[in-house]
Amino acid sequence: MIRLGSGPLGRVVRSGVGRRRVQILVIAVATMMAVASAVVAGSLIVATNAPFDRAFAQQHGAHLTADFDPARVNAAQLRATGRVDGVTASAGPFPATSISPVDGHGGHLPSLTLVGRPGPTSDVDALELKSGRWARKPGEIVLSASFAGEFLKLGSTLISPDGAKGQTLTVVGFALSAGGSADLWATPAQVTSLATGESRLTTQMLYRFDSAATKSQVTGDRKKLAAAVPAEALVGTRSWLDTKRAADQGAAATIPFLIAFGVLGIVMSVIIVGSVISGAVGTGLRRIGILKAIGLTPREVVRAYVAQALIPAGAGIALGVVLGNLLAVPLLEDTESVYGTVSLSVAWWVDVAVPAAALLVVAVAALVPALRAGKLRTVEAIAVGRAPRTARGQWAHRAAGRLPLPRPVTYGLASPFAHPVRSIAMVLAVTFGTAAATFAVGLTQSLDAVAGAQDPEERADVSAISGVTSSGGGPGQEHSSAGPEGKPAAAGPGRQQPSADPKRLRSAIAAQPGTASYYGMAQGDATVSGVSGTVRASLYQGDSRPGSYEMIAGHWITGRGQVVVPTHFLETTDTRIGDSVSVTFGKETERLRIVGEAFDTSDDGMRIHADLDSFTTARPEVFHIEVDPGVSPSTYARELDEVVEPFGGHVLANSTPQGENMILVLEAMAALLTLMLVSVAGLGVLNSVVLDTRERAHDLGVCKALGMSPRQTVGLVLASVTVVGVLGGLIGVPAGFALHGYVLPVMGEAAGTGLPPSVLDVYGTAQLVLLGLAGVLVALLGALAPAGWASKIRTATALRTE
Repeated sequence: MIRLGSGPLGRVVRSGVGRRRVQILVIAVATMMAVASAVVAGSLIVATNAPFDRAFAQQHGAHLTADFDPARVNAAQLRATGRVDGVTASAGPFPATSISPVDGHGGHLPSLTLVGRPGPTSDVDALELKSGRWARKPGEIVLSASFAGEFLKLGSTLISPDGAKGQTLTVVGFALSAGGSADLWATPAQVTSLATGESRLTTQMLYRFDSAATKSQVTGDRKKLAAAVPAEALVGTRSWLDTKRAADQGAAATIPFLIAFGVLGIVMSVIIVGSVISGAVGTGLRRIGILKAIGLTPREVVRAYVAQALIPAGAGIALGVVLGNLLAVPLLEDTESVYGTVSLSVAWWVDVAVPAAALLVVAVAALVPALRAGKLRTVEAIAVGRAPRTARGQWAHRAAGRLPLPRPVTYGLASPFAHPVRSIAMVLAVTFGTAAATFAVGLTQSLDAVAGAQDPEERADVSAISGVTSSGGGPGQEHSSAGPEGKPAAAGPGRQQPSADPKRLRSAIAAQPGTASYYGMAQGDATVSGVSGTVRASLYQGDSRPGSYEMIAGHWITGRGQVVVPTHFLETTDTRIGDSVSVTFGKETERLRIVGEAFDTSDDGMRIHADLDSFTTARPEVFHIEVDPGVSPSTYARELDEVVEPFGGHVLANSTPQGENMILVLEAMAALLTLMLVSVAGLGVLNSVVLDTRERAHDLGVCKALGMSPRQTVGLVLASVTVVGVLGGLIGVPAGFALHGYVLPVMGEAAGTGLPPSVLDVYGTAQLVLLGLAGVLVALLGALAPAGWASKIRTATALRTE
């Protein structure tokens, strides 16, 4: 342990800290940035480590969400199911239905599950009211917090479908359900009034079991419930394991990204601290010799130089913890809204472990150059002083002198070779800063590409609904009222829209002025050979390229007999592109050939995409339409709706797709951590240039005495870091490029999918060149302040400096 006081060692340390203000500031700020970024990254790693499990436990989430047919079982019988063997808690019965409302901007939302509950509290699935209040009267609804955004706020209105009397519903609150039991909540009477016409009324029950950790256990629990009610009364269930798997996959994808930035921050802090202390030793050789001459032992010299690093580092670490907590709060709030986790905050042990690790890193980084100081011989240290070896870098000066450049510039270009170790430290700092920026730019573009690739059918300008229910699915099958990641699923069994002849609807679309392109689409449950249970099938009619998914391999469907599947499907069925699978949709079974691997994570990566004409009884339920440039989608939808409404069609303009919340969180984290790392890189350059200019103050005085102007002095100092910036950019850009190429596939693998070229190949040549020039810019900005100081120093003062 380093003991300081009023003795000789304490005076040496205090004197060293007072004399090296710039270096002390660099250590303090560098450690502050490193610790702040580590606190942010560590907090988010903790927050994304099984976030679903924490939220599910805190809200007493339902292990099984069950839908019953109210015509076959009454409320008393449903309450009695809470006493079935293995049930530890239950909630309900709650009336439930599905609606496809229209928002205040004229766009339609997908089919949403609406449940009637008297309040958010419950023995099972205790909702957390994030904002607003609970619905108290007709016309009020509470929306899932995942929908909160620019277009859906407190006070926003939704219009229920015309078939449900077109009621206006005002959003009075946003709530979180860890298990995703519903998308909307209202009073029980409100739900009952909306369940008319095409909306089917069901009864929801929520259950917790003493054994529900595996799929087989949940299946056994479901069978017990089905046996406790009349036959065919249980029409659908959703297991908590399906929701957990989707949430955990989304969380796992963030870990490689955070680890990459964490490693960059740790390495850079080691480089900066080691460089500062090494520079202090290199520029203080005469001082070290004098200290030893007056009686300090080698051990005391080592302790003095380590202490000179730990004092500012301690202050920087303390500030870094505070800054990291402040910066983590908004990111944790976003993470909380994404995962549904309750009351996320920085874990206490992160605030303890990060400072402890930072102190250890600083001590180790300072110890190596400090040991060098301790081993110096007294006479050698006094004799050598601060002057570098006379022959060091002379070849560089001779080579630079041959360049057709002004002498101050060539002098500066050769300067880094006089102190190769210090220059290497600067190159490494710029390299890591450039690598972080390159990685962050690529990551942001990849995340934007991921967001743009999701749910391509939602990018259509207008949707025209025919309402013909697909042949897939049927009562009694397990199904989910919500898609993966809390997104509402498309219309399924029991969710029919007013029937319209698809042929008449197609003809009306083709004849409507402003139609650019369109394709038909149907969805339903299908069975596939080698897959247990059912999978969701999306069938396309016509030129579906505008609604095609990004392809990882192969190609999109181009005709009958073809199917495109996600990565998880290929892994689950042990198939590959070119193989054939047997698909049963409704009562038809067809052998379809796999022609492509799609980037699609919906329905746990098990959704299939095929040509609708492969199944003769299938009919399109909806037509997705692109309008001509300059045509207003809302106007087009209104005019077409007037044409098709008489024969049962319905046309709606689609809302503008919003960015995924988790993608926005990751982009914010990337920008924040990159800014910190680039700032640290600039500080490393600043420290080295300050040491260099102070060492060469006498030489600068001689140059000024010979006629070098202040502007030329600035050019000399900036030229001395140009080579460093160029090398850092040349190394850092490929390093960041390689890091992106490694981390992105790992993130995709954690999410259970491969990645298409549009997500991986995001860098352009011009962009890489600009990122390389960013390394030069970081070096120049770091050297700007010392260059100004060197230009202002008086010639006589510089000449007296030794």
